[in-house]
Amino acid sequence: MSNGSSSATAGSGKQLSAAKSVLVVTALGVVFGDIGTSPLYALRECFVGSHGIPLSATNVLGAVSLIFWFLVIIVSIKYVIFVMSADNKGEGGILALMALVHRIGPEKIKNLAIIPFLGIIGAALLFSDGAITPAISVLSAIEGLNVATPMFSPMVIPFAIVVLGVLFILQSHGSGKVGALFGPIMVLWFFTIGVLGAWSVFRCPAVLQALNPLYAVKLLSVSGLKGFTLLGSAFLAVTGAEMLYADIGHFGKSPIRSAWFFIVFPALILNYMGQGAYLLHAGNPENLFYQLSPAWFVYPLVVLATVATIIASQAVISGAFSLARQSVQLGFWPRIRVIHTSKSIIGQVYIPFINIALFIVILLLILGFKKSGNLASAYGIAVSATMLITTALLLLLSRTLWRVPLWITVPVGAFFLLFDLSLFAANLLKVLSGGWVVVIIAAAVCILMTTWVAGRRILQKRVIADAVPLDSFVKSIAAQGDLVRAKRTGVFLVGNPDTVPRALLHNYKHNGVLHAQTLIVTVVTEETPYVPGTERMSFVSLGEGIYKVAFCYGFMESPDIPKALAAAEIPELPHDPQQISYFLGKESLVLSRERSMARWRKPLFLFLARNSLSASSFFNLPPNRVIELGVQIEF
Repeated sequence: MSNGSSSATAGSGKQLSAAKSVLVVTALGVVFGDIGTSPLYALRECFVGSHGIPLSATNVLGAVSLIFWFLVIIVSIKYVIFVMSADNKGEGGILALMALVHRIGPEKIKNLAIIPFLGIIGAALLFSDGAITPAISVLSAIEGLNVATPMFSPMVIPFAIVVLGVLFILQSHGSGKVGALFGPIMVLWFFTIGVLGAWSVFRCPAVLQALNPLYAVKLLSVSGLKGFTLLGSAFLAVTGAEMLYADIGHFGKSPIRSAWFFIVFPALILNYMGQGAYLLHAGNPENLFYQLSPAWFVYPLVVLATVATIIASQAVISGAFSLARQSVQLGFWPRIRVIHTSKSIIGQVYIPFINIALFIVILLLILGFKKSGNLASAYGIAVSATMLITTALLLLLSRTLWRVPLWITVPVGAFFLLFDLSLFAANLLKVLSGGWVVVIIAAAVCILMTTWVAGRRILQKRVIADAVPLDSFVKSIAAQGDLVRAKRTGVFLVGNPDTVPRALLHNYKHNGVLHAQTLIVTVVTEETPYVPGTERMSFVSLGEGIYKVAFCYGFMESPDIPKALAAAEIPELPHDPQQISYFLGKESLVLSRERSMARWRKPLFLFLARNSLSASSFFNLPPNRVIELGVQIEF
């Protein structure tokens, strides 16, 4: 018996190990594309362009040392160890962290309006980052053709546009089928850049001195303002670290941590060391990444790098889709069309509006900046600001979530805040050399989101002020006695469960009829990613055939009212969906002279409201059983 038990245990252990290995490989294809393709441009930007430092042995060792310690402190320690521990029931990302702080933080934190605002700023910054990453990654990969021969130079921009155009066209088909290939390709990528770097280090082992942090400190201390701007260039090596946290819901913490420490981190360090060794030996920073390659391997390496940057772009695009859906569910963005591209994986979605908007912005960035080096001058502001916000939110949680004593929280928090503030300040120096584009994109998204949030809050106050309390309505119905009843079930959606829906009130006043069963339905978005099926619905019978029903969804879920009703166990509710009618109140907004909002923001909110996806489509209501009753509201 013991031998059989041991064999079963061993077999189970092998299965778990195999499953984890698959997750590790898959995570390589989704999580590490952005940070994994940073060697294409990060160290090069330290020595070229307007912010480049002079090329010398001391500066090379200092720059490589700076990148190495950035990868250790920012990625390995801050994100992989600390930030990834602050998951919101298995989900990560700036909005998930914001919701977590808002949900379990102390009462003083919950009442702070700044928490949702930080989430909005973080989301806006990530949207702007999502536009730059594909542009700079694909451009830098294709520019490798210039190493082989200058004749390809005029073809770099058209080729980059074609590659990204095809990628965005394929988004509507879903990334599931292609995603199966991503992991193995990225394994090949990290193996290749690791080997190329190791060979270069073998030829010039003096570069290993860069492991000593004193070289980075010395470079920063003697370079003055140039040393400060160098922080912004070296910071390009850690862009994409936020993806490690954002994707823990798809793969779990352990596979991502294993992939980082055993594959990605060693490969990146070897490649950056190899690039430093080449600079010490040959001293030519132009197309630095491709200089490590033998001449015969340049074309295959360009192809592999292009595919790797496409994978990195795919990860960023998918992240933008996920972020947009979270924003809608949390009330930060108008309802938009979300298409599920997988029947089995809930996280795989396609959002046409985001897809088109991202491609247009990326196209303009490529045509405007023309070279990856020019784009690098604009890159980093959004990422460094997001990292600063993440640190601030994490510190708010440290006492509540982990019960960390103050004597640890204060010095550690001060270190990371000062560290992130320094990096953000260094990246702000890029504003005049192209960073203004990122600021404008992020500011535009932030204005749209805050306008939507503020407008909805004002609208809700107006609706509540004119609303009839639900309890009073039920009592008046009971007092009337005999009342004509329609032999069907009426479902009325309402934002406030304690007031009578406008559609119900107008139907009753004009027709003098109530349904045999009347359901007052409220959809609640919880500050958790998913809500278990057993906790999806709650209902209260108010008498007279009237029920108050609440359906709860997480911010990673899409509400489906008919499906939820089919699974509901409400007395006397017919199981035949043809016996259920859905009533919606359609508000028509009319601009008023009242200064409830800045004059320039009112038309903006009106535009967002009119272009918002209809409630019937958003809640997946059957079109042939939906009745809309309109009403005008002054705004």
